[in-house]
Amino acid sequence: MGDVLIMNQTEELASRLGIDLTQVDLDSVHVPPGENCGIISDDDDVYEDDQQELDSGFGNIIVVDNLPVVPREKFEKLEGVIRKIYSQIGVIKEDGLWMPVDPETQKTLGYCFIEYNTPQEAELAKEKTNGYKLDKAHIFAVNMFDDFDKFMKVPNEWAPPEFKPYTPGVILLISNLLVIFTLFFSLCELMLLACISYQENLQQWLTDEKARDQFVIRAGTDTEVLWNDARHLKPEPVYKRTYWTESFVQWSPLGTYLATVHRQGAAVWGGAATFNRLMRYAHPQVKLIDFSPGEKYLVTYSSQEPSNPRDANRVVLNIFDVRTGKVMRDFKGSADEYAVGGTGGVAGVSWPVFRWGGGKDKYFAKLGKNAISVYETETFTLIDKKSLKVENVMDFSWSPTDPILALFVPELGGGNQPARVSLVQIPSKEELRQKNLFSVSDCKMYWQSNGEYLAVKVDRYTKTKKSTYTGFELFRIKERDIPIEVLELDNKNDKIIAFAWEPKGHRFAVIHGDSPRPDISFYTMKTANNTSRVSKLTTLKGKQANALFWSPSGRFIVLAGLKGFNGQLEFYNVDELETMATGEHFMATDIEWDPTGRYVATAVTSVHEMENGFNIWSFNGKLLYRTLKDHFFQFLWRPRPPSFLSPEKEEEIAKNLKKYSKKYEAEDQDVSLQLSEQERERRRALKDEWEKWVNKWKRLHEEDKLERQGLRDGEASDEEEEYEAKEIEVEEVLDVSEEVVFFD
Repeated sequence: MGDVLIMNQTEELASRLGIDLTQVDLDSVHVPPGENCGIISDDDDVYEDDQQELDSGFGNIIVVDNLPVVPREKFEKLEGVIRKIYSQIGVIKEDGLWMPVDPETQKTLGYCFIEYNTPQEAELAKEKTNGYKLDKAHIFAVNMFDDFDKFMKVPNEWAPPEFKPYTPGVILLISNLLVIFTLFFSLCELMLLACISYQENLQQWLTDEKARDQFVIRAGTDTEVLWNDARHLKPEPVYKRTYWTESFVQWSPLGTYLATVHRQGAAVWGGAATFNRLMRYAHPQVKLIDFSPGEKYLVTYSSQEPSNPRDANRVVLNIFDVRTGKVMRDFKGSADEYAVGGTGGVAGVSWPVFRWGGGKDKYFAKLGKNAISVYETETFTLIDKKSLKVENVMDFSWSPTDPILALFVPELGGGNQPARVSLVQIPSKEELRQKNLFSVSDCKMYWQSNGEYLAVKVDRYTKTKKSTYTGFELFRIKERDIPIEVLELDNKNDKIIAFAWEPKGHRFAVIHGDSPRPDISFYTMKTANNTSRVSKLTTLKGKQANALFWSPSGRFIVLAGLKGFNGQLEFYNVDELETMATGEHFMATDIEWDPTGRYVATAVTSVHEMENGFNIWSFNGKLLYRTLKDHFFQFLWRPRPPSFLSPEKEEEIAKNLKKYSKKYEAEDQDVSLQLSEQERERRRALKDEWEKWVNKWKRLHEEDKLERQGLRDGEASDEEEEYEAKEIEVEEVLDVSEEVVFFD
């Protein structure tokens, strides 16, 4: 029976592969004895090596190299340092730390052996400390003890590989041969699919012929990625998935990945036509995630409630390599350790905990008590192995483009020591500039996107200490000695409601005054004669606005009235200092420009129960289309990476825009004609629908004619003109009264 099954399988495989078995003499096939038919596998030598490694018994021992070479009197101190570092990772066996000594010099040899209880602890120690920077001259090189057996087998001198003469191989059974070929081709197909998935062009969306942008929305249980097809006045679907995330979604800063959050951890997705899962990051009960600016790293956060309600939550932070999924560094502790600074988070922890520096992925920093801890991503350790000590530091922020920290320290000693704002260069920790501030109530720092300017909003107490007033300290970062200007509003008692720099520009806007109609002032850091003095451009009086949204390309700004102002919108041209349009998106909760500055999205999320959905506007305030979505949670434009064009080239394109725009104007006209035709078709369909409805009721009217005739006592006609109209006069006494008339 088994032979019949094998033969059937053989015939089926042969037929599939186009082999004629009638032309094969099966009786002439002879197979050598043995399970492998006398053929040695190419992997046998590797398998033997693996077996030797498994049987060695030294899998729980690591070798730490590049240690300091010290004499006998410093031996115990060095051993204590090594033991302290490695005992944090796992349990070191008794007498499990051995540091060899040169018998002649009585100095250590610069390496040691550490034996853990389990191989897993040893592997973890190797992963965590390989590359650990003890000091500038000693960076650990950690290897497994078992690896040295392989290293020792490498000959000292290179020898060319031995070429074996070709010998004709034995003939296998046709059935086995066909099975092998089938498995081989199936494996090749799987490998090809894997290569396609990993080598897919993750930036293909940037090559869209219509130069459209994508956005992602979450509504109910669905998450959708769509094109903003503003020409056709509607979104075009790209990819949709139900239960894609359990919490929220987030684009990476350059738009390469879409991150989702799950109970088991986070995941990133990307691709050309569809969104494939590219990597998972295991972190149970993850609540928040944050990408580094260059998308190299992903920070995940979780917290666990303690058994004792009086204790703080336990916090776990992991920093993953985005491409490999490897944990580069983890941080654990109480929520109190991470509750300083930041713009908001969960369970008392500020978020983001780590702030990335200089627009790159080289440094990240965390605010602590009386210190700022700055780490480098080359080793994921503190710079110079110590934090930047700053007594009573309250807040800090990185320059968007350079490794410069701006930090704020409030007053100390009851005002005897003034508050200050300092600029610190990293990694040298050199103070570039400092400004002392007196009678300070609060302070907030705002960097311009190119890192050219820093605005520090300072709230100061009046002499009576009963009220405050506000001014600005403006730092010119790129100029020599970093000059500082002081700006006070015309009415310095005005409350500052919002502040925003023009992206890549030299202007900024301030909303100031009292609600419900504050004023909005625009300032520039440049003047016509380049005197490097801040000057006011204009003030708009009595505007219903409490938020500012600059276009990513500058020049245009949306003055928005959110929350209590019910979604009032004003689209303003700062170049011309004129209003382009006004509008309203009732109860709008969110406003976001697309990355090119061509379109604006306004949204009403599920914070409000009614009118959930989003509107898409042109940059000059024309409402293009609106989409309603029940239980609407998120709207996020997909970010674009920076342009490769130089500022000079961008300026040249802007000057010659008419030359480049002819092609797109023609396309726009074609789309406009198409939309006009679609509108005519829509009206024609409505007319046809109306006529069908009228004819339906005429037919029903005719079918009921006999019934109506019976109700009219035999009158057959329904037409008004066939009835005879008769006029009947009716006299009616309305009133009778008596009156006595006297005659003279």
